[in-house]
Amino acid sequence: MQSAVYVVDDDNFARESLAWLIDSVKLPVRTFESGQEFLDFYHKDLAGCLVLDVRMPGISGMDLHSKLKQLACTLPVIIMTGHADVDVAVRSMKAGAYDFIEKPYNDTIMLERIQSAIAFDLDNRKAQERINAIKERLSTLTPREREVLHYVLKSTANKIIASELGVSIKTIELHRSNLMTKMKASSVTELVRLAVIAGLD
Repeated sequence: MQSAVYVVDDDNFARESLAWLIDSVKLPVRTFESGQEFLDFYHKDLAGCLVLDVRMPGISGMDLHSKLKQLACTLPVIIMTGHADVDVAVRSMKAGAYDFIEKPYNDTIMLERIQSAIAFDLDNRKAQERINAIKERLSTLTPREREVLHYVLKSTANKIIASELGVSIKTIELHRSNLMTKMKASSVTELVRLAVIAGLD
């Protein structure tokens, strides 16, 4: 999905001004006048970044950020406010905001932060796609191949694996060969690296 910038601000002038700025560098942008409007639009495949104002009627920027976290939203969030204080900045960053910017903001700095957030999101999505691909390979292993994988990751010799599983060494060699092929791993070192990426113990 194409990356875009999603702007949530109840101030019509501020919202449209930011949209114009973003559009001036040829980035797709969509605006929302309330947190609820964005929530109604939101779906998990959105890519890019979210720029939202802290102080809005109804769902505040901080509340919207919290609700999105509950939805496992991975969009990087840039918090902006015209009432900046240290407490708001600290709370937004602790809540996982990507960045924090005060109004009135410098146009160049705002665009730099937006582009940085989009690049961050793209890197995250590529990493997640890689994890998903490895997990997909893992799902093709038979129960016995998963058992053998467990031993291989602990650097257990074939003879010991065969003894513990009550099968021949040749059978273990066959399982090892099959799981290496399915995992698209050319070495045990690469197999270990794939297992780590996939989050296996």
